[in-house]
Amino acid sequence: MRAETVEILLVRHAPADHGGRLTGRRDVPAILPDAAALAPLRAALDGCAVMSSPARRCRETAAALFPGAVETDACLWEQDFGEAEGTPFDALPDLGPMSRGDIARHAYPGGESFLDLCARVRPALEAAEGRLAVIAHAGTVRAALALALSDPADALAFDIAPLSLTRVLLLPGGVSILGVNRTFA
Repeated sequence: MRAETVEILLVRHAPADHGGRLTGRRDVPAILPDAAALAPLRAALDGCAVMSSPARRCRETAAALFPGAVETDACLWEQDFGEAEGTPFDALPDLGPMSRGDIARHAYPGGESFLDLCARVRPALEAAEGRLAVIAHAGTVRAALALALSDPADALAFDIAPLSLTRVLLLPGGVSILGVNRTFA
């Protein structure tokens, strides 16, 4: 059981320059706003240690928010969509009506499911200490929310906008959600 309380502030990266294609593990750049537009988010993260996904869009976002070197953790990568990576959004196959649980278990060939993503992200978040800002992906943020929910699939109900802030508190014996998808525009 965790002995101390840890606040994790999760920031979804700036909009990705994805070219209209599914981007999980594809390493595409971020489309960053100017420094003035980032100032309120930067202020909300003041005093945090920082960790980033190694994805270019996350590293660029982290560099814009935290000048200097930022540590990365491969466990924070977005969900791997396997053979569907790079598929134009309008060409993705229709999976038909699926329950949230079925969606959480679904993996494209060669990829991982949302539940696999949750299992990968969990140890990285549980190892956090103090007050940590994590610059990552929508899937990573939902995986953090899944820590607090009785059914991880319920985390798929949350919208996670680019450059939004989601806060969770890791407590002895549980996880509390403090806020989801706060934007600063």
